[in-house]
Amino acid sequence: MQVIGGGGKFTAPAGGTTAHWVEQLRVPDLSVGTYSIPRGGVDDQVPHTEDEIYVITAGRARLEAGHDSAQVGQGAVIYVPAGEVHRFTDITEDLAALVLFAPAEESRADGGR
Repeated sequence: MQVIGGGGKFTAPAGGTTAHWVEQLRVPDLSVGTYSIPRGGVDDQVPHTEDEIYVITAGRARLEAGHDSAQVGQGAVIYVPAGEVHRFTDITEDLAALVLFAPAEESRADGGR
């Protein structure tokens, strides 16, 4: 067992960045981290090579993915398949999301790490 400290806690981005990402756990078939975007911030992420699940732990925003979009807030759980273009927009409250990648983030990119 491992207790994951800080998982899902909002962390403001450092000087000049638009979002903050911290990976809190990595094993071959799974990685877990927290993605934070401040109110009014910009989400400039690109599609991932792994499936992912977002669990919104704080804030409010709209998630646009593929041809769909939905308002999300604390407690929302969203699945985004590998390769799907997606981003958070209209961030009206500091947003924090616990993100689970399966397999581990970027493990499929460029033949793995």
